[in-house]
Amino acid sequence: MILEDSTYLSHIIARHRAVAAGRRVDLEELFTAALQGPAVRPFEGWLERLWQSHGLGVIAEIKRRSPSKGQIVPDDRLEVFDPGKIANSYENGGAAAISVLTDSEYFGGSVQDLVDARTGCTLPVLRKDFTVSTADILESRIMGADAILLIVAALSIQELEEFMALADTLGMSALVEVHDESELDRALAVGASMIGVNQRDLHTFEVDMDLATRIARLLPPSIMSVAESGIAGPEDAKRLAGVGYKSILVGEYLVRSEDRSAAVKRLSGFRFGCRLSGA
Repeated sequence: MILEDSTYLSHIIARHRAVAAGRRVDLEELFTAALQGPAVRPFEGWLERLWQSHGLGVIAEIKRRSPSKGQIVPDDRLEVFDPGKIANSYENGGAAAISVLTDSEYFGGSVQDLVDARTGCTLPVLRKDFTVSTADILESRIMGADAILLIVAALSIQELEEFMALADTLGMSALVEVHDESELDRALAVGASMIGVNQRDLHTFEVDMDLATRIARLLPPSIMSVAESGIAGPEDAKRLAGVGYKSILVGEYLVRSEDRSAAVKRLSGFRFGCRLSGA
């Protein structure tokens, strides 16, 4: 069942669905263009290999603002907010992958941010946006995204299945995001192999630090598990690795850091509560 109550997410999704409904696109033409897009950089498989060899991976996010926090980067640093350079600094710090917010209305992002970020590094890139249509996925591949975000609360079971299948056809990964146990059940039911657990409450927008721990107990070992939101430093990373997460997706903490490479390095390499030697 699609989320219907009055939450920040429902308003954003309603807006994206309205925009999608008003567009007239040639899906066959988009599909042809998507198949001719930049070579896919493996996303999920890369995260799994890094976890096996180095421990907790960091999906480092490029994010300009959010509905709850407003502008992330201080005014005096806006001039140097260069997605390509930020992606490069994340990679130099040992990030496993890059996430880019491309929503413009609510998060201030753009397609160009993703293009620039992907050009600035060799890492796989997740398009972090509100996927509600087939065209969204095809356009994600055309712009160079290697993975897409699918939010369980925003999509029907049929949409989840269809969007995951299309992503697979295009060689892309799908990060399927859940906010509670019932959504996890739905994600597992459609065969999601990479699941993101968003610790931010949909009703209050506050972070529930216990949520990831509760859901971790229910995740099959084969799942590429990703903890999202509210990760404010190494202690949070260590805690999440300790309950079994293989990757974390971090935005605000990294974007605000003066030395982003060092900030990524501080979060990386934990496993079962301990940093691996040499990480």
